Amino acid sequence: MTHPLLRLDKLTLYFTTTRERSMVHKKAIAYSVSFAAFLGPFTQTVYVPILPELQDTLATSQLLINASISVFTFIIAFMQILYGPLTDSLGRKKVLLPGIALYVAASIGCFYADHIASLLFFRVFQAVGIATGSVVAVTVIGDLFRDEERLKAMGTFQMMVALGPVIGPVAGGFIAGHFDYHMVFLALAIAGALIGILNLALLRETKPTGPARRIDMAEYARIARDRQGLTIGILGFVQFYIYYNFLVYLPVILDQGYTLSVAQKGLMFLPLSVALVLGSFLSSRVQKRLSTESLLVITALLCAIDVVAFLVTAAHSLTLLIATTFLFGLLLGLSLPAQTALLTRIFVTHRATAVGLYNFFRFMGMACGPFLGALLFSLGGLTLLFSIAALLFLLIALLTWRNLMATQRT
Repeated sequence: MTHPLLRLDKLTLYFTTTRERSMVHKKAIAYSVSFAAFLGPFTQTVYVPILPELQDTLATSQLLINASISVFTFIIAFMQILYGPLTDSLGRKKVLLPGIALYVAASIGCFYADHIASLLFFRVFQAVGIATGSVVAVTVIGDLFRDEERLKAMGTFQMMVALGPVIGPVAGGFIAGHFDYHMVFLALAIAGALIGILNLALLRETKPTGPARRIDMAEYARIARDRQGLTIGILGFVQFYIYYNFLVYLPVILDQGYTLSVAQKGLMFLPLSVALVLGSFLSSRVQKRLSTESLLVITALLCAIDVVAFLVTAAHSLTLLIATTFLFGLLLGLSLPAQTALLTRIFVTHRATAVGLYNFFRFMGMACGPFLGALLFSLGGLTLLFSIAALLFLLIALLTWRNLMATQRT
């Protein structure tokens, strides 16, 4: 006869093993949906290195070939508004998988495009399809995880999204350098298909059980009227607006002040990438000592100081340029997981809708960064561009302190 204590040990071991397997499965899901979110910003910039070749092949203007990137970004931004309520109403898996399938089909269309009009057409549908990734990824992570585990999973997601626009040009240049430039679009189709298969196999529906809710676009107005929700959205816009100015104007600074090869200039983005990964990894650990709200305020203030230091020193010292760029990436990495974790904690019943609005702000920041940055650069050069950036960080830090810290105290 089995001793009662032995049976208890076996039972404890069984439940412990079951919980561990469940956590491993959840982490695998977090990675699979984060890969889908990564494809958006990755696809946005992957063929930047081949723009001149693409322009010549399609016999078009620089304005139209650049529009293929801008249109993609704006479509992703506006589709967040639609996919948020759809994900809350229909479910996570039912929105993500058809979106990835559309993305794969549109990528194949880009591969065969032989005219700028057809390229723009298929780029629109690429964006419509992959726009599901960011909304669904954050929502699924919010559904599956709680507390510290949610912060860690959000760190994985934010790391993927932030690295997309940095890794994109590197991968695109490598593929185009070794194969025909059309292969860039075929590679996107293959990557999308693999990520779709991964999510088909791993992702289960995480939408809370209960009667189906109708699609309620008016919920956006209610979220926007919430001081916390609106503040997080504005913070996301400011951060990605300035982040994309870093991406666009770092090569300008390197050309003006230093004699570097193309390969060496590419390596200057590595500190930013490494710092984003490190910051995303450390975010949950920092929040054991600081509240989420405090972390958002402190990182915004430090970003304002860092941008000023970058502006003052970047043209005179390559070491300080690398240091200030690294610090910017680290602060961004610390902040981003905290934003989505706080958002999914505040809006439980309409989590995907809140994420959709937040993503709209972020993608609009990505789209407006190079455009508004070019305008400021033409008016006052790098000094005006990054002075405005530092001021924006200071203002958003004050707004975050007022609307998030005050709410925390009450």
